Amino acid sequence: MVGAGREFPHGADGRGVVGDAGQRLYDRIKPAFLDIGAAIEDLNAFRDAPVGTLRINAAKSAARLVLLPIVARFLATYPGVRVELTIDDALVDVVSEGFDAGVRFGEIIAGDMIATAIGPRQRSAVVATPAFFEQHPLPRVPQDLLGLPCIRYRFPSGAPYRWEFERDGTPIEIEVEGPLMLADWDMTIDAALAGAGVAYVFEGIAEPFLADRRLVRVLEDWCPAYPGFFLYYPSRRQLSAALRAFIEFARRG
Repeated sequence: MVGAGREFPHGADGRGVVGDAGQRLYDRIKPAFLDIGAAIEDLNAFRDAPVGTLRINAAKSAARLVLLPIVARFLATYPGVRVELTIDDALVDVVSEGFDAGVRFGEIIAGDMIATAIGPRQRSAVVATPAFFEQHPLPRVPQDLLGLPCIRYRFPSGAPYRWEFERDGTPIEIEVEGPLMLADWDMTIDAALAGAGVAYVFEGIAEPFLADRRLVRVLEDWCPAYPGFFLYYPSRRQLSAALRAFIEFARRG
């Protein structure tokens, strides 16, 4: 948060004098900065390739599974563009926070945004170590998880994640129990590898550990593929040349 941890002088009404003056200054010069940005973008129309800085906010899992490989190829294709990638699992307002675009799951994107799918469809995996299942029964249906120690995940909002399953068109949500709760998906699989319990993770993250049998997968028939990540951006903002190029590049995969 801007200004967090700082002390500013206050007026008699309790409002920050420096903060108010700064806001008034920002309000006055903001149109000028917008005009400068628009003028720079006009120059891009005469370039063979876009230039500029592209700021993207993405969830950690989205960046790891889909976004970073696309960004690496994009930068090799368009050396005049720089990408500033901010990792944040909280759902932020990309407009007010000054980002050009964000990457999240489609169902949590605001309705006033334009969204385009990037990367493949995703799938979840329920996993634990072979040693864990030597001591605990294999779950046959999602409800069997209620009798097992599970590694839970808490959203940045504070709400715990309810594990989602589906078979034959019937969705099920299970509020699992367990002694360990984390706020990082990558640490969830690390905890599973350490034998802390059953984990619910992205299939793409679990695949290397399933291949070498460090993890065992269960309830696979309850984990269908679903639409993956989406690149989204404001519908009412003129797109920069760099963002237009990135959108087209990401669509092609």
